[in-house]
Amino acid sequence: MPRKFGEIAFTPEVQAAQTDRGSRETYERYIANGPDNDSIAPQLANFIASLEGFYLGTVGSNGYPYIQFRGGPPGFLKVLDEKTLGFADFAGNVQYITVGNLSSNAKAFLFLMDYRHRKRVKIWGQAEFVEGDSPWIEQLQIPGYPAKIERAILFHVEAHSENCPQHIPIRYSEAEVESMLAPLRDRIAELEQQLGQSPSPLP
Repeated sequence: MPRKFGEIAFTPEVQAAQTDRGSRETYERYIANGPDNDSIAPQLANFIASLEGFYLGTVGSNGYPYIQFRGGPPGFLKVLDEKTLGFADFAGNVQYITVGNLSSNAKAFLFLMDYRHRKRVKIWGQAEFVEGDSPWIEQLQIPGYPAKIERAILFHVEAHSENCPQHIPIRYSEAEVESMLAPLRDRIAELEQQLGQSPSPLP
């Protein structure tokens, strides 16, 4: 169990709930002996590079959380260094809720999900947005991707934790399904061609 994750997620209220329900002692032991998990190791970087989307959480000044899905081609969420992630913020519905929330509270959360391999990663940190003429926007743009970039969002990692795969349904993207069907289609076409070339059966 990652230590930094426990320091952030296990607030006094959470610790009280764990104590009342009998799990506090176990988690205290896990946290005390666990790794920090406050930086992006190569294995996690490879996982991030494969994603086509993720969920970004921010907090409004009224205390309510706001969760938004961000999608793009694999690799659009980039590892800038072992403590920093970044992505291009594409033009959307112009509500600017994430931008407004980050203006008053930098605390943010990333929820990374890979349904095909039943893997999920939670990342806590602080986020900021960068607008205007910035080298970050140039660095985070996606060549050939038809979307207007309004700003860059930088995410400064404080802790991450990987969950077990229990209860995660297996789902495939359109591209993954297509890659699995392609050899089957080729084989069907080959068999149909063979049947078309076979001699006609005797009457």
